[in-house]
Amino acid sequence: MKFSHSIQFNAVPDWSSHYIAYSNLKKLIYQLEKTVHQASTGDGESRPLIQNEDPEVVFGRALDVELEKISSFYVLKEQELTDEVHELLREVGAFEDESGDTEATPRPGSSQILSGPVRPRSQSTRSRTSTDDGADDSDEDMADETAGLTRPRKRRTSSNKRRSGLINPMLASTTDMTASTDLTRSWRRDSMAFDDYAEQAALYSSGIVLKKKIINLYVQLCELKSYVQLNRTGFSKVLKKFDKIIDRQMRAKYLETYVDSNYPFRPETAAALDGEIMSIVKAYTSVVTNGDEEAAKRDLRSHLREHVVWERNTVWRELIGLERRAEAASLGHTLLGRDGDGQKMLSESGLLPATKISTPLGRFTLPTWLLSSTMLTLVLIISLFFALLIIPILEKPEQQNCLALLVLVSLLWATEAIPLFVTSLTIPFLCVVLNVFRDAKKPHERLGSKEATAAVFSAMWTPVIMLLLGGFTLAAALSKCSIDKRIATFVLSKAGTQPRTVLIANMGVAAVASMLISNVAAPVLCFGIIEPMLRNLPAGSDMSKAVIMGIALASNIGGMLSPIASPQNVVALGIMKPAPTWGQWFFIVIPVGVISIVLIWLLLLVTFQPGKGTTIVPIRPVRDSFTGIQWFVTIVTISTIGLWCASHQLESVFGDMGVIAIIPIVLFFGVGILTKEDFNNFPWTIIILAAGGLSLGKAVNSSGLLHTVTKAITVEVQDFSLYGILVVFSALILVIATFISHTVAALIILPLVYNVGKGLDEPHPNLLVMGGVLMCSAAMGLPTSGFPNMTAIMKEDPAGERYLQVKHFISRGVPSSILTLVVVITVGYGAMRIVGM
Repeated sequence: MKFSHSIQFNAVPDWSSHYIAYSNLKKLIYQLEKTVHQASTGDGESRPLIQNEDPEVVFGRALDVELEKISSFYVLKEQELTDEVHELLREVGAFEDESGDTEATPRPGSSQILSGPVRPRSQSTRSRTSTDDGADDSDEDMADETAGLTRPRKRRTSSNKRRSGLINPMLASTTDMTASTDLTRSWRRDSMAFDDYAEQAALYSSGIVLKKKIINLYVQLCELKSYVQLNRTGFSKVLKKFDKIIDRQMRAKYLETYVDSNYPFRPETAAALDGEIMSIVKAYTSVVTNGDEEAAKRDLRSHLREHVVWERNTVWRELIGLERRAEAASLGHTLLGRDGDGQKMLSESGLLPATKISTPLGRFTLPTWLLSSTMLTLVLIISLFFALLIIPILEKPEQQNCLALLVLVSLLWATEAIPLFVTSLTIPFLCVVLNVFRDAKKPHERLGSKEATAAVFSAMWTPVIMLLLGGFTLAAALSKCSIDKRIATFVLSKAGTQPRTVLIANMGVAAVASMLISNVAAPVLCFGIIEPMLRNLPAGSDMSKAVIMGIALASNIGGMLSPIASPQNVVALGIMKPAPTWGQWFFIVIPVGVISIVLIWLLLLVTFQPGKGTTIVPIRPVRDSFTGIQWFVTIVTISTIGLWCASHQLESVFGDMGVIAIIPIVLFFGVGILTKEDFNNFPWTIIILAAGGLSLGKAVNSSGLLHTVTKAITVEVQDFSLYGILVVFSALILVIATFISHTVAALIILPLVYNVGKGLDEPHPNLLVMGGVLMCSAAMGLPTSGFPNMTAIMKEDPAGERYLQVKHFISRGVPSSILTLVVVITVGYGAMRIVGM
């Protein structure tokens, strides 16, 4: 992520104008670069006004302005927060004195109350709490706000010695089952005098207010500390860029002379701020955790983490981060090597890591990637490719070449020796060079290179690709306007606190989100929403494992619920003739998806048993009203899906679903809801992958190879019934898609399945393709079987331990895949026959 984006991403929204103007400084650097390199000729009016000034002087003045702005804001904010801290500490002292006057017998079940967190609000939220939310918000947050306020009290009169201290009845919902039972028993056993109850209620009210103040102050102090660090990094990076572009050495001198000596960046200033933070921690320790400072630090850090995640992160930003980390990790495994001392080495070019090897002829330095296992795999695949080109297997040369191309591409996709989209880009090149295309009018003649080029590139951009772009556009708009999160939190807020209900609700939300915004973004969204619940579950809780596993498996099932939910569905639509309508698709997949999710839910309940001793913190819905933009996005999305459902009836108007997909693209980008940055952030690698797969399918069909292979397979299965062939191919695709990408499995196998179905005595090619594509989504037996599983296996608890292990996916994912297979070949088969496939 660029630092200009990072500073926007990490900045406190209310302080955004007080951060270093990094983008403006970069623009100034580029202007100065033009000035430095501009020729001295020309009239004076055409030259920049800063022509005769030293770039360091001009840039230094701009930095001085930013430094003064930051310093002034920091001094004011620090004084404001310091005053609040001192006032808070006085209130804490008064609270301790008051609570020390009344001591009560420890309340039954009070230790369980400590688990509930308070979600800190941003400044803008805090400022409007009293006016916008009113009593409803305070009632809703009561359980969270009283978490940990279980300090023992002294009793003033001897008449109360026989009574146990009781908490406010409204707090009973925050305790677990044991605590609730003990509390109820205590309530029935004794009654409390009104004056004692009023006294304790007042103390609890004071404690609630104190706890909220402590958390809010802690968050603001940490934000102020981050403000200093972020701006210090900004000065360092912009000076580094200045030195690099203008060819100066200003960075070290300016940082040492001006930045580090300025008040916000001095070590003593940072130490004073850390001291204020520690005083807040001690106050929390005194008021909430009964002297346990480590518990106080953990609680406050969790509140701060929740504040950052909930208020600033978005699904697409998290997704982009995950993709970049995955790409970086892949690059590291492929290219980075270490020498004998464990130190990274660079080749003489300084671009690629290198390794020194000793041979009888001397020591040589070779790029590390030449010695990696990936390189060995690549060499073996290319060797097999050339062997298939040379060794005669088929009679016709175009089919022989196409077979070699098919094996090469399939192995590269399966092993990921090079990125998937790079493999896709090699397909049109090899199709033209190997002359695998034949003339449709003269099947025995091969197309020349010029004609083959037009044919292969026409196959790469079809209405299917436009449909994929339309799906990405709808997903981006729903996510950017937070409509997906609003719907998800609303549904989950109605799920209650019963573990089995919460589990099925999360699975349902994940499936529907996958249907609308793809099964890539859906698990990221759902994991972000359940973060508060996961944090409040005990370490190693079976409920946390069950809900994470449930979201992953339901997201895989959700990948089959709509034609745009996953790329393999779009590929299947491009293969089936005629393509099914959205209504037909829903008629088939909705029963299959619902029954599969229910069966997987029962499997998780039986294997994890998440209800034992589990207390769920309810998820609160977003209470803000729908904005005009959100209504607009919702109406356009529903209208587009409606047109897709009626695409066959509207064929005379729109021609194809791909044309309908242009409507949301034009509307959302045209009115500015989505920007060119959003367009650039589309997963173009998936689009290139799908385009390459379509061109491969056309090549295999045009060369005649598909017909030859289909004929051979048809002979082997000619004694099978249609149902038997469906079972065989569904099981085969399920196994293959478990080990390789779902999309890749669809690209390789579905064209073959279609042709096999077309060659049967009872031709039902669309039925076999539909069953096959559903099994692509149902392949979820391994952590690497699809993006939802990969996201789930990487989910970590606050201690940095992964919630799930590989054994959890094998023991739950494999049975889930088998259950879905059974549903597809029974319920799905019946639905497909009803719609006439």
